Amino acid sequence: MAEFSRGFGARRRASDPQLPPGQYLTHDFPVLSAGPTPRIRLDDWQFAIRTETGATTTWTWDEIHALPIEDVRTDIHCVTRWSKFDTSWRGVSVDTLLADIDSAAPSVMAHSYGGYTTNVPVKDLMGGKAWVVFEFDGKPLTPEHGGPARLLVPHLYFWKSAKWVRGLVMQPRDDPGFWEQNGYNMHGDPWREERYW
Repeated sequence: MAEFSRGFGARRRASDPQLPPGQYLTHDFPVLSAGPTPRIRLDDWQFAIRTETGATTTWTWDEIHALPIEDVRTDIHCVTRWSKFDTSWRGVSVDTLLADIDSAAPSVMAHSYGGYTTNVPVKDLMGGKAWVVFEFDGKPLTPEHGGPARLLVPHLYFWKSAKWVRGLVMQPRDDPGFWEQNGYNMHGDPWREERYW
């Protein structure tokens, strides 16, 4: 049976026009996980992109930090109804990571240490919409929040921002990941309340 951390319950709604429908504003940063928190040593961490042909490009921790690093300020929205405004992150744009990847796949499956997966359309990762981040609020990302690195796709519900990310697999079809197989929406746009199937 899956192990779930606190915070998967509902709260009352707020009527703030900056909030997507059904969300409430929080000033803390709830920790939500479906299982134990992986602890990955930086010497062991690796990020890979595999195309639909099987070609694989990998980066070590040092190699990904040698790429252009961006500062990101954004709001985040969890499917469990909390939103947090004006969060601060640092990481590498997915645009940078995909720049030299030869692929025509329309979708990716994000894979995490610990076995978690989530599907994301390529169009939702490109154009300055997504990053592999390793800092939050000026400090290294803690394991509880997905460190050493997580995917950040802030315009979608936060389950799409896979914690403990280790790679992207380019896919010809938009197959469901972990939460999508368990009833969550295939896309996850908070402004359209795409929570569930």
